[in-house]
Amino acid sequence: MPLQINRSVFITCAVTGSGATQDRSPHVPRSPAQIAQSAIEAAKAGAAVVHCHVRDPDTGAPSRDPALYRELTERIRESDTDVVLNLSAGMGGDMVFGPVENPLPLDPSATDMAGASERVEHLVSCRPEICTLDCGTMNFSEADYVMTNTPGMLRAMCSRMIELGITPEIEAFDSGHLWFARELAREGCLPTPALLQLCMGVPWGAPNDLGTFLAMVNQIPQDWTWSAFSLGRDQMPYVAGSVLAGGNVRVGLEDNLYLEKGVLASNAQLVERAARIIEGLGASLMGPAEVREKLQLTKRAPL
Repeated sequence: MPLQINRSVFITCAVTGSGATQDRSPHVPRSPAQIAQSAIEAAKAGAAVVHCHVRDPDTGAPSRDPALYRELTERIRESDTDVVLNLSAGMGGDMVFGPVENPLPLDPSATDMAGASERVEHLVSCRPEICTLDCGTMNFSEADYVMTNTPGMLRAMCSRMIELGITPEIEAFDSGHLWFARELAREGCLPTPALLQLCMGVPWGAPNDLGTFLAMVNQIPQDWTWSAFSLGRDQMPYVAGSVLAGGNVRVGLEDNLYLEKGVLASNAQLVERAARIIEGLGASLMGPAEVREKLQLTKRAPL
């Protein structure tokens, strides 16, 4: 595959995520106010898009409380900093099994399973431009945890996003997820050209190597817009790799806590580092208005 460098790149900052990182760095934001402030700082540093989860403000545990999403959205929209808002719909599909000889019942303290409508409830009032759609079921490395997204769930959630005027961002953690995304497009459920995120190196999805990465890139329809990321110390190498392969980039504390070995990062610092890499490759950064024009997004105030 010849290099087809992307000369006009947008950065997505994944601000806080839903992993158990809240006690590993003081920079991981918890409350809607902290998440919004970190997102705004990332936007000022060069991120055109902010991808946001919410957390319990006291414990930092992942949450899908629509009231927290609403407060977060209002704080970002009411600021004087423009940015494309990308909210998560990944919560509500977590199954944690019991011991291997007695897997049922599921572990009630860790399992969080909700119906398709409930998983996208926060979108109704928040009205972000983009919302993620994790396009498959996958084993995770944390205990016997399965991220559950059945074909029926995905069709229902995708259709609801479209009804609400929100663009789905397909999150492909493995090649089969990308295959199913193309099927959603073939069926007419997913409008095209679609928006795609390649999620590399997440155990136990697509392994973090360039052969697998380029194999997945080669499966992306030519007219789709895509980004890619990897975890930890590989976050910045994937900034360069994604741009060189024709894509956009994602960085942020959801995927990596460090600026360098032993030095904890803020979201703004990670965005600044990514921006320098992108510009060093001879590409330019897109702003939020350019991203909305490219992806045909509409910025709307929350209801």
